[in-house]
Amino acid sequence: MSLPTNLSYTEEHEWIEDRGEIARIGITEHAAGALGDIVFVQLPEVGDQIESGQACGELESTKSVSDLFAPVTGEVVAINESVVDDPAVVNADPYGEGWLIEVRVTETGATLTAQQYSELINE
Repeated sequence: MSLPTNLSYTEEHEWIEDRGEIARIGITEHAAGALGDIVFVQLPEVGDQIESGQACGELESTKSVSDLFAPVTGEVVAINESVVDDPAVVNADPYGEGWLIEVRVTETGATLTAQQYSELINE
């Protein structure tokens, strides 16, 4: 499994792409694989305030339901409607078309580099 080095990661298996004032957020390939086939995605609404470390959505798979934890604090400015309509996109392309939300960031939580995240999931 390859990890994009341009992203930051969390211990809860989210990734963050820094786009200046806006961050794009999704779950890692490792998380998508552990969940199995994702069948339902619940995301916050545009305009919602989310707080780093707090649950802000859910991903339901054929195996379980898992919380989506906010890796940043800020205002949700976009959600990926295509993953709400077709949750399988998250499994198929977690770092591309399977992104989940975009946030106008006011504070970033603790993050890991690709190398640090790789070490975490391979322990």
